Amino acid sequence: MKVGLVIVSHSAKLAEGLAELAGQMAPDVAIITAGGTDDGGIGTSLEKVQAGIAQADGGAGAAILADLGSAVMTAEMALEFLDPGQREKVRLADSPLVEGAVAAAVAAQTDQDLAAVIRDAEAVTATLGAGRTAPTPAGGGSVPAPADTLDDIDQDDDGVHEASWELINPMGLHARPAAAVAQAMADLDADITINGVDGKSVMMLMTLGLKAGDTLTVSAHGPDAGRAVEMLGLEVRNGFGEI
Repeated sequence: MKVGLVIVSHSAKLAEGLAELAGQMAPDVAIITAGGTDDGGIGTSLEKVQAGIAQADGGAGAAILADLGSAVMTAEMALEFLDPGQREKVRLADSPLVEGAVAAAVAAQTDQDLAAVIRDAEAVTATLGAGRTAPTPAGGGSVPAPADTLDDIDQDDDGVHEASWELINPMGLHARPAAAVAQAMADLDADITINGVDGKSVMMLMTLGLKAGDTLTVSAHGPDAGRAVEMLGLEVRNGFGEI
């Protein structure tokens, strides 16, 4: 079972579009929309939120993401009406709607529990404030020359694996490949940085804004470090399946 998501917005179209976007990165997660009023207008509906919670919670709980103040109030009211037992399994994230929903969806897709899903959603505020980070390997120093093959991966005396590749897919490291990379790295026992940011955080990867022709540099340390660099190298050289 995976944690489900409820998207609460004043606009039904906005909620549906966001659910579609997040669903591209989390195809196995129940992402339920509760947008607009009951008569299809702009606003929020307590009944829609309540129904959304019931649909999203398949046993692992549900995270609620809301856009504006009154949507938050409606979500909080829905929480108050829950039975005490269910109330422990449903939480409202204090995060920007779009970025928080994407981060929460990726966390849920990787089988994180409700607390972790909420944590990742709320962490995007700090992530967005961090801005873009210049491409530097963990620990500083120069960026390795782009690798022509997977045999060009560097390993130093401390067991740190490093490599760089030029992005060849037309859209670069946009939302879908960023989510795929974060999900793949999350399962590995290694500390991984990509261009200086956490390689397991989809939001940090998206803040890099790497485009086609830019250099992606990975540095990894830990039992699965070599595997992490090899996996990432294959993805980049294959254009993340987009070419």
